[in-house]
Amino acid sequence: MTDPSAPAPDAAPEADPPPVAAAAAAGDRAQTHPDYAPPEKRSLTLRGHRSSVTLEPDFWMAFRGLAAARGLAINALAVEIDEARPPDVGLATAIRLYVLENVRSA
Repeated sequence: MTDPSAPAPDAAPEADPPPVAAAAAAGDRAQTHPDYAPPEKRSLTLRGHRSSVTLEPDFWMAFRGLAAARGLAINALAVEIDEARPPDVGLATAIRLYVLENVRSA
C-alpha cells in the first residue's frame, strides 16, 4: 500500500523558493532590494540642542553633498531648513523636500 501523502513518482519535486522570495519572506529588504536600504537615525545639533532625524541613506548622502557644496556643516544646513519649515512639518520631511527640490533644479 502506498502512502497517500507521498508525491506521485512522476511528480516534480517541490522546488525551493527563489532566493529573492526567501529573503523577502525573511524580511531582508536590503538583500532583495539593495537600493531600498532601511532608514538610518542620526543625531543633529540645532542651536545647541540634539535632535534625532531618520532618513534613508540616499537622502543622508545627498544632504551631506548639498551642505558640502555650500561650504556648510550638515548641522548648519539643518538649522536653515528647520527655521524655514512650517511648524506642522517634521524636520526629516523638510530635509527630504529640500534635497528633492535641489536635485530637481540641478
